[in-house]
Amino acid sequence: MPTREHAVVDYYAIKHFHLACAASSGSLFLLRGYWMLRNSTRLQQRWVRIVPHVVDTMLLASAAVLAVWSGQYPIMQGWLTAKVVALIFYIVLGTIALKRGKTRAIRIAAFFTAVLIFAYIGSVAITRQALPFV
Repeated sequence: MPTREHAVVDYYAIKHFHLACAASSGSLFLLRGYWMLRNSTRLQQRWVRIVPHVVDTMLLASAAVLAVWSGQYPIMQGWLTAKVVALIFYIVLGTIALKRGKTRAIRIAAFFTAVLIFAYIGSVAITRQALPFV
């Protein structure tokens, strides 16, 4: 039977994995956005279309594990609700920036807005405040 110390270690292992996935996801988004801005054909590489989705899936899975293990859920915790709502906007804007934007200007605006939202999500995670800049 696992001890309380094991449970704490497991929680922190998942938390650090989640943080690594978040950093990887953000870095990959910045790289793909840079390539979009440069009109690079690198955006069409097979790994570029697969790896970010794998990383994002692991990020969301680790977030779900952390929520269950900590007993902190969106709606019950305002800061988590803010993160989830911001995440939805980030995903929508990210797809507009990298795939669905009809014009280059729309893709660029969506990219920079998505980067700002990603920064907001990170600051909410650090401060555990829905309005971290206030």
